[in-house]
Amino acid sequence: MLTIEVAQGEEVLSRVRTELAARSVVKGAIVSVIGAVDHCEVSTMPKGDAGSDVIRTYTDPLEMFGTGEVRDGVPHIHAVFGTEDGSAVSGHLHAATVGHWFVRVYVIADQ
Repeated sequence: MLTIEVAQGEEVLSRVRTELAARSVVKGAIVSVIGAVDHCEVSTMPKGDAGSDVIRTYTDPLEMFGTGEVRDGVPHIHAVFGTEDGSAVSGHLHAATVGHWFVRVYVIADQ
């Protein structure tokens, strides 16, 4: 299992892409994403148009967990973020930046 550490100040998907490329991972399962971020962009689909994305940006500290896959070297992560008031937001991850904490991404590569 590959563990990708995303440190303070780093963007999650950029770091994951870099590590996957460095290790020649082109296919696999992202079995767990855990940590906290200070900014994220996630999308969901509007009613009646599953081919479109509604991208929302959140700029508060958020607890994060998720899963996904790697296809053709590209990570695809779906995540859930816990907010200060105890609610959650979720969707397809477009970007997330670690501020005060960390994120760890666990990948099982299919070689």
